[in-house]
Amino acid sequence: MASPLPMKCINRQDLYTNLEARIQYLHSFLDFSSNDIEALISGAKYIKALVPAVVNIVYRKLLQYDITARAFTTKNTTEAGDVGEALHEDSPQILHRKMFLRAYLNKLCSDPSKMEFWEYLDKVGMMHVGLGRKHPLHIEYVHLGVCLGFIQDIMTEAILSHPRLSMHRKIALVKALGKVIWIQNDFMAKWHVREADEFHLLESDVIIEKEGYLHGKQVLDDNLLEVAETGTSASSHPIETKKTQCPFSSNLPIPCDRNSDSTREQTRDKLAPSLSEFRGVEVEGK
Repeated sequence: MASPLPMKCINRQDLYTNLEARIQYLHSFLDFSSNDIEALISGAKYIKALVPAVVNIVYRKLLQYDITARAFTTKNTTEAGDVGEALHEDSPQILHRKMFLRAYLNKLCSDPSKMEFWEYLDKVGMMHVGLGRKHPLHIEYVHLGVCLGFIQDIMTEAILSHPRLSMHRKIALVKALGKVIWIQNDFMAKWHVREADEFHLLESDVIIEKEGYLHGKQVLDDNLLEVAETGTSASSHPIETKKTQCPFSSNLPIPCDRNSDSTREQTRDKLAPSLSEFRGVEVEGK
C-alpha cells in the first residue's frame, strides 16, 4: 500500500490577503504545472483563431436575456428597466465591449508563467464589483460564472473538433485552458462572495485605472484597445462583425438536453462559419 502524501499547510489569511499565495494554492490543487503552461503557449495560435467567433457567440447569448443585456446600458445587473429595441449586436456599446472581450481572450494566450498574467485575471474579477474603474460596473456573480462556463463549452468543442490536432494535444490544451478559466472563476467569486471579511481591503485602497491596464501599465493588445476606443483598427479599417459559429459543429452529434436541442440548433444555424482560419492553422509537431 502506497504511503500517503505529506499534508500541505495552507494559511487561511494568506488566501485572502496574499494573491500569490492564493494562486499557488489553486495551482497546486488543480495540478497546474509546466505541462499546462507549455500546452497554452504552444496552443496560443489555435485559441487566437477561435477568439473572433467566441466573442460574437458570447454577445449573442448575452443579448438573449434582458438581465444581461440591460447591463450594457445600466452597468448594473441589479437595476430594472426596459432594455430597448435599439440594443443589438452592432450597437456602439456592444461593439465596444466586444473589443475588450477579444483583448481579454487574447490575454489568455499570453504567458501564464508570469505573475502579471494572474494579477490581471484577479483585476478582472475586481472590476465587476464596482471597483477600479472610473465608471463602476456591477455584474452579479451568477452571470459571470455562467458566462465563463459558456466560453469554456465553446472552446472545448472547437478544440476537440480540430481536424488535424492530435488527440494528445487536444486533451492537453482543453485541460490547461479549463484550469485557467476555473482560476478566473475563482477570482470572480473572490470579489463577490462575502467570506473572510476580516481580511478584505477597503474600497478606498483600490486604485482606479483605465480598462486594460495593470499597475499603470497597459497589458491588453494595443491594436485591440485602439479599435475599442476609436471603432477602427490600426490600419484604419472599420470594425467588421462576422456572423460566426463554433467550428466543426456539423461534424459532432448534438447531445439531447431536454428543451435545449432546438435552441442550440437555431443558434448554430444563424451563425455563419467564420473560423476557416482555425481549421487551416498549421499543426506543429504531432
